[in-house]
Amino acid sequence: MSHLVSERGTPAGPPPPAPDGGGRGRLVEVVIPVHNEERVLAASVQRLHAYLHDTFPYPFRITIADNASTDRTWWAAEELRARLPHVQAVRLDLKGRGRALRHVWSTSDADVVAYMDVDLSTDLDAFLPLVAPLLSGHSDLAIGSRLTRGSAVVRGPRREVISRCYNLLLRTTLAARFTDAQCGFKAARTEIVQALLPSVEDEEWFFDTELLLLAERNGLRIHEVPVDWVDDPDSRVDVVRTARDDLRGMARVARRMLTGAFGAPVGRARPELPAGMARQLPAFAVIGVISTAAQLVLFVLLRMVTGPLWANALSLVVTTIGNTAANRRFTFGVTGAERAFRQQLEGGLAFLLGLALSTGGLALLHAAAPGASRAVEVAALVAANGVATLVRFLLMRAWIFHPRRLRPRGTAQDRAPLPGVPATSAEKAGGTPS
Repeated sequence: MSHLVSERGTPAGPPPPAPDGGGRGRLVEVVIPVHNEERVLAASVQRLHAYLHDTFPYPFRITIADNASTDRTWWAAEELRARLPHVQAVRLDLKGRGRALRHVWSTSDADVVAYMDVDLSTDLDAFLPLVAPLLSGHSDLAIGSRLTRGSAVVRGPRREVISRCYNLLLRTTLAARFTDAQCGFKAARTEIVQALLPSVEDEEWFFDTELLLLAERNGLRIHEVPVDWVDDPDSRVDVVRTARDDLRGMARVARRMLTGAFGAPVGRARPELPAGMARQLPAFAVIGVISTAAQLVLFVLLRMVTGPLWANALSLVVTTIGNTAANRRFTFGVTGAERAFRQQLEGGLAFLLGLALSTGGLALLHAAAPGASRAVEVAALVAANGVATLVRFLLMRAWIFHPRRLRPRGTAQDRAPLPGVPATSAEKAGGTPS
């Protein structure tokens, strides 16, 4: 591992030796990225150090990554490095959590690299279950999840709704299979993360999400650990700005998926999808993001002049027509006016499903909580539309735009079996005209 450099430009020294006693010789490096955290840094690092020293069965190293703090955070980091064994500190001139993690992880000589938020909101008892599947070779990455069964979370309703909506968007638009992209409690096998890092573009809060999406895209195994998590009431994260940057990051990743540029040389093939689906899913996801955003904007505007059920129905009618037309052209490659009206009618059935799910969800919400806020209404709408989106894709692929239904009737091509689809007995008996 390259030497770390202090603020004065002098070498901070080589990595300290692994802790004595216990462990199996597998080094785990825990990074704590910080920016202006002088108030909590010392207490958190001392608590983490004591916990790992007393209970963790593997050699460890704690690295404090100060990204452009303007208070006395760096001074506190150097004091901890001088006083505690197995603690290092590195200072970056530019801000960004992703930038700090990239800097340390890309040159680490540990077997497993991890990171935690400095407030230690996640119960440390989850750390060994987080890294154990990586050390055994069972998994490639591991994340703490506040949204899976078995987790226990204490936080305000606003952040709860935002977190659930964000992760639902990831699952419905980018086909993510992990449940919690934002929990500041993650780990990875070092050789895996170092292969992924050159393809991760974000340097700030979307870094985690992009890394996980890239890992899934390359068929890597992500282990999830339910965690006990208590929200830090003094958190200074700008939720609105972070949400905006996350949406931009999702759009950028979707574009890279569409162009086939979202990959990394990890030496492992991802599971094969059914024919055509690898191309169709990214296009459907991008169209879904645009349609969902348009419907939410229309819903909010119409909500100013009408009730929630009418606002939902009208906004769905408009966006469903556009969604069906866009998927017809860009997802399934159908051009021309032939059968366009019929396909719009069939797409209307998917609309009715979405209308039933979202209207039913809103009705249940107002029955259970008559005074529900607009934010809660929008969250319920996103959840219902997420389910409807999945069903809509399956209907379009298997029925509305199925290749057999798109062929001209009565032609030899129409009677020919599709690749990979067994011929019927009548086709076998009659043959295929030349």
